[in-house]
Formats: sequence, C-alpha cells, structure tokens
Amino acid sequence: MKPGDELPPLAIPITRTLIVAGAVASRDYQDVHHDAELAREKGSPDIFMNILTTNGLVGRYVTDHFGPRSVLRGVAIRLGAPNYPGDTMILTGTVTDVDGDTASVRVVGANGLGHHVTGTVTVEVAR
Repeated sequence: MKPGDELPPLAIPITRTLIVAGAVASRDYQDVHHDAELAREKGSPDIFMNILTTNGLVGRYVTDHFGPRSVLRGVAIRLGAPNYPGDTMILTGTVTDVDGDTASVRVVGANGLGHHVTGTVTVEVAR
C-alpha cells in the first residue's frame, strides 16, 4: 500500500429496507428515516439515510478492502446530498498517506444528487 493507491469502487443500492434497517439498528427513530409521509411533511421528498448508516458503510468499504484483520483507527466524515431510496451510492477511495502499518484513505460516496459523504478513514493494516 502506498499513497495514490485507489480502492475499487463499491456500488450500494439505496433501498427503503437499507435506510430503515440502518436507522433501527442504530436506534435512530427519527421519522424522516422510516416514514415517507412524515418526511414529506417536513420538506423532504422521501425518507433518507442517517449518518450512522453511512458511517458503517464507509467503514465496511475500507475494511473489506484491507481485510478482516484491519482495524479502523479513525473515521471523520461529512454528509452532503441525501441518500434517497431508488438511488445508488458509489464509494471510492484513495490512499493519501502511509505510516508503517497505518494508512489514511480519502473516501467519497456519490449518488445521483452529488457527494453524499466525504471524509478520511485511518486504518491499521495487519501484516
């Protein structure tokens, strides 16, 4: 692993089930993550993914690439365009720094509206 290495893209279909299951699993019961009618009343065209689900997907993307013995040491993400049902988020990553067994990876998750998530993941890679 070296700076400039790119992780293969990962396409994640954004389904209602994924959005609701992620919200329930993370105990985020805000109605905008499971009730389309109430989400529309609050100005959203539909339910949308919560940040904890996005965080989990970003972590999975990085650890799937570096292997089951890799350990996330830091995740710093920022949300942008919402993930709505029926869209697809494409995660991409680039190694930006390597220090021994630790790498920093710049991650971007884009959907049909733009960048849903951007951030940096620090991962320790077991050798």
